[in-house]
Amino acid sequence: KLARDHADLAGRCDFIVSAVTASQAVPVAQACAPAIRQGTWFLDFNSASPGAKQRAGKLIDGAHGRYVEGAVMAPVAAPGIKVQILTGGPEAERVSEALNALGMNLRPVATEIGRASATKLCRSIMIKGLEALIIDCDRAARHFGVKEDVFASLAVTFPSIDWPQLAEVMAGRVRQHGVRRAAEMRECGAMMDEIDLDGALARAIADTHERFATPAK
Repeated sequence: KLARDHADLAGRCDFIVSAVTASQAVPVAQACAPAIRQGTWFLDFNSASPGAKQRAGKLIDGAHGRYVEGAVMAPVAAPGIKVQILTGGPEAERVSEALNALGMNLRPVATEIGRASATKLCRSIMIKGLEALIIDCDRAARHFGVKEDVFASLAVTFPSIDWPQLAEVMAGRVRQHGVRRAAEMRECGAMMDEIDLDGALARAIADTHERFATPAK
C-alpha cells in the first residue's frame, strides 16, 4: 500500500526496511525519524559507510525508534531472502532471530553500528575493484586484438579462473547494476576518508562502474 510520504509510512509501521541507493540512506532515516513510532524497528540494508550508518542510527534512535544496521553480503537474485545479511546494533540479535524464523539469513555481528557495513564495504573494494579492472582490461585487449593472449597469460598465473567467462559475467553485472554500485563505491571512499586513508581508488572504481553502466551516446 503506497504511503503519501515518509512520515505517513513511519507513523503507521512497527517495522521499516530501508533499501535505497547508498547516498540516500541518511536522508531516508532523516525523513522517517520525526514521525517514527516509539519502538519501531528500522532495518537499514543500504551499502553505506560506517559513518553514514552511525548518523542514520542516531536519527532513528534519537526519535525512540530502534535502528538495526544490515549489510547484504552477496548478490540477491539467486538466493533471494536467503542471502546472507550481517546485522549490527543493540537490537540486531532480536531482529535477526525474528526474521530468520521467517526464512531469512541474518547474522548479528556486533552490538555497535558500523562493523557490518565495514565488512561489506571492505569486501566491495575487492569485488567491485576486480570488476572495474577486468572491464578495462577486456576493453583495451579487444581494441588491440590481444584478448586471447592476455587471458591465456592470466590463466597461467591464476589457473583456477575462467577469465573469458569471468569477464562476461562481471561486465553483465556492471551494465545492470553499475549506477547503484558506483554509489556504493563512493561510500567506500567515504569510509576510507573517515579512517584517514586515501579513498581515491574507491572513487575511481565508482567512476568506472558508472561509465560502463551508462555508456556515452
